[in-house]
Amino acid sequence: MSDDKREDRWTEGPELTPEQAREQDSPSESESAEILRERQRLAQQETLDRWIGGVLVEQRRSRRWKLFFRFAYVLLLLGLLLISFYGIFGVPMTQEPEQPHLGVVEVRGVIDGESPASAERIITGLNRAWESNRAAAVVLHIDSPGGSPVQSQRVYNEIMRLREEGDKPIIAVIEDVGASGAYYMAAAADEIVAAPASLVGSIGVIFASFGFEEAIDRLGIERRIYVSGENKGFLDPFSEVAPEERQFWQTVMDTTHHQFIESVRHGRGERLADDEALFTGLIWSGEQALELGLIDGIGSLDELSRDLFGELRLHDYTPRLDPFERLSRQFGRVAAEWMGVSSSRSPVRYQLP
Repeated sequence: MSDDKREDRWTEGPELTPEQAREQDSPSESESAEILRERQRLAQQETLDRWIGGVLVEQRRSRRWKLFFRFAYVLLLLGLLLISFYGIFGVPMTQEPEQPHLGVVEVRGVIDGESPASAERIITGLNRAWESNRAAAVVLHIDSPGGSPVQSQRVYNEIMRLREEGDKPIIAVIEDVGASGAYYMAAAADEIVAAPASLVGSIGVIFASFGFEEAIDRLGIERRIYVSGENKGFLDPFSEVAPEERQFWQTVMDTTHHQFIESVRHGRGERLADDEALFTGLIWSGEQALELGLIDGIGSLDELSRDLFGELRLHDYTPRLDPFERLSRQFGRVAAEWMGVSSSRSPVRYQLP
């Protein structure tokens, strides 16, 4: 089709005025309403689509978080199972050396029935090392400020029993600290060795508490405590201590201190210097302790091994800790503290302040 014919096509028909052309181009009233409804429908459809899209995004996000928490829960469960499995069937103790060696038993940290330095764990290690034919000596390797009197007495008595049974030497080697209940244990050994700067001694008993009776009076707090037995609550920190209660408690402390002194004298014998300051709770350096007869020599675990064998020959007989049991005990202790449940620990301690 030529350009002239195309022009004729667009110019065919009656000629219209500008007003008629506008009227022809503008939609009718009914057509305008229809267009408006269509626009509203499209806008609603768009809003609905947008809302549905948001819901789907939120559902996907929620599903991802659920999967994440389920995955984390499964990992936690697997971790606990692995810890339990390790505690029951874990790596056994390293194989005992075939050559003569020192059978080491570790005493580290506060001595307590719920701690790694418990009497049960230490005594088990002592007996393992004692029964080993290749252990030339049993070494109590100590780095502890002391702790429970009962736990310390149990280990002391076990060492004394082993000493009476045979001729295998039991040696206590003190690292940084061998004080109070830790020295109580060491006193039963055949020999005690410490470094020149080790802290040794502190032969005494301690009970520490606070008095809050004036504080609660100032705060307007009423203390309510019900007991059966007139002296049952005499250690309550929110009540005033009567003179007779103070005197009675001092007799308990003195009796426990006397037990400590007698055990040290029995274990060390004539090696102790004739100095009453030994039993006043003072603590000395290794060099001072040697002069006072609290220890028998200056040295370390490595030096002891090299003196006996010419080389380092050590084997740890301390029972390994079950990590799951340790975690559960720690959790139980923290939960008890939060709930206000009193600990079973004795308030009287063979321990540094």
